[in-house]
Amino acid sequence: MSARYDATCIGNAIVDVITKNDEAFITRHGLVKGAMTLIDAERAEALYAAMGPGLEASGGSAGNTAAGLASLGGNAAFIGKVTADQLGAVYRHDIRAVGVDFDSRPLDPAVPGTPPTARSLIIVTPDAQRTMNTYLGACVELTPDDVDEAVISGSQVTYLEGYLWDRPTAKEAFIKAAQVAHSAGRKVSLTLSDSFCVERHRDSFLSLIDSHVDVLFANEAEIKALYQVTDFDAAVAAVRGRCEVAAITRSERGSVILTDGETHVVEAAPLAQLVDTTGAGDLYASGFLYGFTRGLGLAESGRIGSIAAAEVISHVGPRPLVPLRSLIG
Repeated sequence: MSARYDATCIGNAIVDVITKNDEAFITRHGLVKGAMTLIDAERAEALYAAMGPGLEASGGSAGNTAAGLASLGGNAAFIGKVTADQLGAVYRHDIRAVGVDFDSRPLDPAVPGTPPTARSLIIVTPDAQRTMNTYLGACVELTPDDVDEAVISGSQVTYLEGYLWDRPTAKEAFIKAAQVAHSAGRKVSLTLSDSFCVERHRDSFLSLIDSHVDVLFANEAEIKALYQVTDFDAAVAAVRGRCEVAAITRSERGSVILTDGETHVVEAAPLAQLVDTTGAGDLYASGFLYGFTRGLGLAESGRIGSIAAAEVISHVGPRPLVPLRSLIG
């Protein structure tokens, strides 16, 4: 049966608030540079007030990947949780406007105790590193009931965001989605998201990969954290054969794509200017999935991923500013 979507991405629906600040701001507010830190509502309000003017854009790792896939000309759907509030409306509009199907039912803000739509407060320092402080809000309310079985069955790949693994109901949703996908003869993909996320969930990530994942995305720090090694070659040896494909990004050194019997080293795409690394891994996954779902081969899929990543890090914001389709030739 032909697929309706190239990929359905499941993850946190987050509105990003991005500002440029110096190292002193990071120190003054006790932030962990380069990390994604989960914060509560009170901390979110205080940090937001201190950040100054910024760019607000719909983000979230899996949402960015879906948006990038659509920008390449692919068909993508997104499953995530927002509240029917101002930021929730912004998020829904933004992701649909770029061509991604997003039909997850929002939470009702009139119900007492309903959390608002999530937001990530992102500080970009002059070295282009991003420090993320995220209030998950409505994201944590994702449950297995939000997994649309028809959408999953109609997707070549179901792409799972590691950031969402913190909550038990989200884990149940992931497992349900993976089981539905495999029952329909489809593929399941996971992005490890962040090395701090890996440290929190190493054992359960390893179990998830061994039991349910066909295509794994990680950067060098994440894959070394997963297998508790300090050497990249040791991490490569550890992950090889644990899933069908592992695509590991290495910043300016490009990426390495592994199967049980193949290794493809893909160069990074040329970059005129490094401005903001937010979304680099997300957009690499967009490009890779675009090629992978079209049978273009692993090396070519990695090349498209590199082009997509290079575009998004050349400007502030986690999503492409130009149609990626125009860049891939």
